[in-house]
Amino acid sequence: MTITDVAREAGVSVATVSKVINGRDGVAPATQERVHAVVTRLGFVSSLGARSLRAQRTGVLGVLVNEFEPYSTEILKGAWSVVRDSPYELMSWAGGTHGGDHTGWERRSLARLAGTLIDGAILVTPSISERRTSFPLVAIDPHTGPLEVPSVDADNLGGALAATAHLVELGHRRIAFLCGRSDLESARLREQGFRKGMAAAGLEVDPSLVRVGDYDPERASTPIRDLLTLEDRPTAVFAANDLTAIRTMEIAGELGLRVPGDLSVIGFDNIPESALTTPALTTIGQPLHDIGAAAMRMLLALMAGEDVAEPHVRLRTTLVTRESTAPAVGARSDRLAG
Repeated sequence: MTITDVAREAGVSVATVSKVINGRDGVAPATQERVHAVVTRLGFVSSLGARSLRAQRTGVLGVLVNEFEPYSTEILKGAWSVVRDSPYELMSWAGGTHGGDHTGWERRSLARLAGTLIDGAILVTPSISERRTSFPLVAIDPHTGPLEVPSVDADNLGGALAATAHLVELGHRRIAFLCGRSDLESARLREQGFRKGMAAAGLEVDPSLVRVGDYDPERASTPIRDLLTLEDRPTAVFAANDLTAIRTMEIAGELGLRVPGDLSVIGFDNIPESALTTPALTTIGQPLHDIGAAAMRMLLALMAGEDVAEPHVRLRTTLVTRESTAPAVGARSDRLAG
């Protein structure tokens, strides 16, 4: 369907249709109404490329992610809750399609989209540390921490401290930690929080109980199985994200271990799937919708030419207690005896 088809159906010139769909003056209200009716009936949409060449703007904002998974999907929902009341349209784009290479995906994506398809972008967990675009950018949970561009993240350190304290309060002493991706600041902060939490409780971290899960349930499967088949296995596992925590519970079941009877498990993120497991997963909740919404509000302010009052926003995390954690066996006996 082309603009010529619309003009012919409405009985007006192509120039008149162009004025109407681009919101320019000089067209009688009755004619505007007739053109809009034809546009709706025919399903005409002007080309973003052509629109950008004419107006130097596309009216589209992008949310760029490495891949679509529960974390980024929840952030996207939060961004949409804000942009839907704005004059902009929203495009989501997954750029991590190059054999699992986590670095550089955002540069490839921006090179494809900048200037012709989007006017501004939110980058979710970007690996770049500098701004190289002519249009506004906002970063969510960047690899290296706060960047030159405005950014939003959650309190990863505080959340990990709370998760560790929860397990310690339940009487667990032999606690395993399943690390995230080594290239992400969030993963480093979560491990730091775990270690600080153990030190605060006067507990040493057993190096054999710290394994890399890489935030990926498939890659985490072997380290999880190794942990749970140790002769002196842990009584609790703190996984750096919910997906690997859920995988931990699955493997525990395969090995005949009961959660939480034989093994307590806690995750991080509070993705929707965490409440649907059996048992439901105890986790650290990131306000993922709020993170996406805060980033979009920042981006809209930048699009309006406004200064961002807080270039870096850090949102609170909370302990979400469900059924996958319970007192350690010895601690349970002590409580019953008391």
